[in-house]
Amino acid sequence: MKKIMRARVFHFPLLLTIFMIFPQVLLVQSENDDFSRQPPRPIIRTQHDRSDSDPQQVHISLVGRDHMRVTWITDDKQAPSIVEYGTEKGKYDAKARGEYTEYTYFKYSSGKIHHTKIGPLEPSTTYFYRCGGSGPEFSFKTPPSTFPIEFVVVGDLGQTEWTASTLAHVDSEDYDVFLLPGDLSYANGQQPLWDTFGRLVEPYASRRPWMVTEGNHDIEIMIPDHPQGFTAYNSRWLMPYEESGSKSNLYYSFDVAGTHIIMLGSYTKFYVESPQYKWLESDLAQVNRKKTPWVLVLLHAPWYNTNTAHQGEGDSMRQTMEKLLYKARVDVVFAGHVHAYERFTRIYRNKHNPCGPVYITIGDGGNREGLALEYLEPASPLSLYREPSFGHGRLRILNETHAYWSWHRNNDADALVADTVWLESLSTSKTCQNTVDEEATTSFVNDEL
Repeated sequence: MKKIMRARVFHFPLLLTIFMIFPQVLLVQSENDDFSRQPPRPIIRTQHDRSDSDPQQVHISLVGRDHMRVTWITDDKQAPSIVEYGTEKGKYDAKARGEYTEYTYFKYSSGKIHHTKIGPLEPSTTYFYRCGGSGPEFSFKTPPSTFPIEFVVVGDLGQTEWTASTLAHVDSEDYDVFLLPGDLSYANGQQPLWDTFGRLVEPYASRRPWMVTEGNHDIEIMIPDHPQGFTAYNSRWLMPYEESGSKSNLYYSFDVAGTHIIMLGSYTKFYVESPQYKWLESDLAQVNRKKTPWVLVLLHAPWYNTNTAHQGEGDSMRQTMEKLLYKARVDVVFAGHVHAYERFTRIYRNKHNPCGPVYITIGDGGNREGLALEYLEPASPLSLYREPSFGHGRLRILNETHAYWSWHRNNDADALVADTVWLESLSTSKTCQNTVDEEATTSFVNDEL
């Protein structure tokens, strides 16, 4: 059994001094409050009702073409990191042993965090599994190997009553993979909130793979023990970064059913000589659009945004990386951070461009701060739909050429479909296939932000 990380315990007197002088280093840097918000709903603190050796906070994630990583936590530090699984209820004909980690943060000590990779698995198949040799049985369904496939996209989830409403609406219809562009628990340094978040999402995240990238509320810098931040995020939500050639859990990519999905890190270095930029350049160069005709990108801070909240916060990343995405003919870019919904047309360099990605902001999962209510006026012609409401999105990719996007607004009892659009993959566009240089599309460029 492999222990992969143990953080140092921090000394209280020094911590107290730092907190009194620089309180922002312990939590995420305070938000800009110069914009209007709708009041949030109360936080849900889901309690631990199992034994110390039983698994809790169970969630799964994709690893490679035919494997799944099962992650869970036990209070019992002696519990084994094993997963038993099979295609029949209560009958496990396969078994895998994984690794574990644990961490400390100020006075908080995590449980034993288990990560076990299982497989190879068959596509579109239901598997039953048990973690650590005890506790409840869980089940999941693997994604299909070919189209159609359906993704749920939810940003800035949190753990409020709005979060519970969003997850209930998501669960009312089946889907294959859950995508989350940052800001998971909103713990903001309060580590027990990572545990309550894990318990809240377990009924959903244990049944379908959750693929996430980080947001600003996931940073949690603490000097000197955690100067780079993301200790809890990286320990609890291990993604397949190594399998995609990345050296950081904060950015990675994966393939599923004809779709190449890239998760970028808005809060790790992205300048031209940075590891993330070089990795992205290499990753995009290896994409085979015959095998994966659809390419999606997820990140936290939006590159295009007409809400008054968080104006310009994604600009430097956009200016550095936008050309890479444009040349690779990325189809859609999803972002969070702004607690509202907004869908743009295809854009490149602040102008309409039929060969640029569609940009969608979907930071409306639930959070703990409320909605960002105000937009810049007059509305930009590039912004096709915008609304400050909680909800979730679904991208159903039907085949190599067409996908259907829908945004479902929460209204407590039902999820109302408020915005829809058909999308065509840029891999099948003759105009965009024959046009590599952005200057060749100037005849299409009219509208601007």
